[in-house]
Amino acid sequence: MFAYFYTTILTIAYLFLFPFLIFFSFKKKYKISIPARFFLYKNPPFKEKKVHFHSCSLGETLSLEPLIKEFERVNLSVITNTGFEAAKRYKNADVRFLPYEIFLWFWLRVGKVLVVTEAELWYLLFFISKKKGAKTFLINARISDKSYKNYLKFRWFYKKIFKNIDFVFAQSQKDRKRLLSLGAKNVEVVGNIKLSQTPKVTKNYKKPKKMVIIAASTHEPEEEIIFTSWLNSKKNSVLVVVPRHPERFDEVDELLSFRCKAEGLKYHRFSKNSTFEGDVVLVDKMGELINIYAISDLVILGGSFADIGGHNPLEPAYFNKPIISGKNIYNQKESYSYVDCIEIVDANSLDEVLKKDDFKPTKIKAKVDIKKIIRKIKDVV
Repeated sequence: MFAYFYTTILTIAYLFLFPFLIFFSFKKKYKISIPARFFLYKNPPFKEKKVHFHSCSLGETLSLEPLIKEFERVNLSVITNTGFEAAKRYKNADVRFLPYEIFLWFWLRVGKVLVVTEAELWYLLFFISKKKGAKTFLINARISDKSYKNYLKFRWFYKKIFKNIDFVFAQSQKDRKRLLSLGAKNVEVVGNIKLSQTPKVTKNYKKPKKMVIIAASTHEPEEEIIFTSWLNSKKNSVLVVVPRHPERFDEVDELLSFRCKAEGLKYHRFSKNSTFEGDVVLVDKMGELINIYAISDLVILGGSFADIGGHNPLEPAYFNKPIISGKNIYNQKESYSYVDCIEIVDANSLDEVLKKDDFKPTKIKAKVDIKKIIRKIKDVV
């Protein structure tokens, strides 16, 4: 009964938001995902009933690799454009955007298993899958300190979601306790599945003679903060800026080209000159960050100086690169705890820290055993 009431509420919300969805569908950031998710444009149901994996964005989608490769064919749904681009790398996956929940009643082609990553707690996705006989999994489950208070306010709702989830694999004991308090059952701690990833260098770039500093996965206004700090402290180096979202490439290009011209610095966009010679380089191509980590000397990890909550430090740490981070890491505390020697600083003191010459290499100190997850999924397939 609740599922139909919930669907009615979502339908009313959809009708109310319809004009806004039309408007935002013309914006670069959403021009693919909104038409696909809210109007089913070029987003038909899956062709076959296979194991269904679901993730949100880039990082979560990439983290599924060791699981997806265990199956001959899978269905894979995502939420964001970056997640969709990452999903297309899997040759054995039929990839779709997950539609707005009201469409799932007729769109969802339910197989024997549904596997959902992290905090993608869509009520109807689990309810319909469970109703049609699938075994449902939530893997790499986590609840940040900041989010937990909000979860508790709607505990009654999350209890209804977890009623339809058969197995939960959590990142930590703290996450397990929080999940249990929200009504989850069969909760096991296996660690962060992102630890099972081995970053693959797909292109070997020539390292310039100067020190290479990467501003990785940046958000507004982090490019300005990092550029200014670098300018005040580390001129004998090349600053490589890699924005988190591709729709911001032109915006960041405008900022960096203006600042570099004013300072008399050599600047170029990577798509026009795929080298790291000069003073400042804007990487405006997706899928290059791993390749650039491999030739870097220092990583400044974005999403931590703006109020974003941080990004995963495991990829640069895999290469043992020194990492400088801001303090806003509330969404990534668990991942940060897996890495030794990350230097966490205030944005105002970044330029002073960059003046140092003795940056310590990082090291991943934790492991994860995903075999438990694989065995459990295969047991019910």
